This record gives sequence, structure tokens and C-alpha cells, in this order.
Amino acid sequence: MPTNSDIAKLLLRLSVGVLILFHGIHKVIHGISGVKAMLSNAGLPEFLSYGVYVGEVVAPIFIILGLYARLASVVVAFNMLVAIFLAYGFSFSLAKYGGLAIESPLLFLIMSLIIVLLGSGKYSVNNK
Repeated sequence: MPTNSDIAKLLLRLSVGVLILFHGIHKVIHGISGVKAMLSNAGLPEFLSYGVYVGEVVAPIFIILGLYARLASVVVAFNMLVAIFLAYGFSFSLAKYGGLAIESPLLFLIMSLIIVLLGSGKYSVNNK
């Protein structure tokens, strides 16, 4: 019989995977010139920007399926760390309405780390 923790793991995986995948699909459709510009401004090579496709398209699909979800979640967490660094510089400033400016990528980072710790659960391709 499924436990509540298996359903919670599925809900967490679907939430992270689908929401990050929307960002990746946007980049597939509209390109990654913004990411290239941020990398250049940080003094990093532009070819690294293609890693965003792995972190925001491939890894979320793996997370949704529960296929090597822990490894895929490490990729998404790293992607979010890089995004926070490039877009905000690890600044903990407040946004216009009181939340942290880095709130969304920080939540994705934390949720990805939770998947790394918990695993994918019963409702996954790997079934662990």
C-alpha cells in the first residue's frame, strides 16, 4: 500500500520538474542570449550557457519520471546555484514586495536538495 511519503515525494518531484521545465522550454524557444550575457559579465566562457539546457530541460524530465532523480536533482541544484550567482550575486536583498530577491531560485535549490535526500519514492521509474 502506498504511504503518504510516497505521494509527497511524487508531488515534490512533479512540482520541481514541471516548474523548472517551463523555464527550460522558454529558453529552447527564445534562446539563451541572456544567460550568455550574464556569463560574459561574470568573466566566464559563453559556451557554459548550453549547460542550462541540461539543468532546465533534461534534468527536470528525469526528475518528473523519477529516473535517476537524485542525480538529476543535483544537476538542478547546481543550476540554481549558478543562476543565483549570475543573476543576484548571492545578495540577500529584499524584492519590491518584501520577499527575498532570490526567493524563486532559492526555493528550487532547496526543493532539489530535498529530492536528493529523500529519493524518488515508489511512483518512479527507478522505484526507490
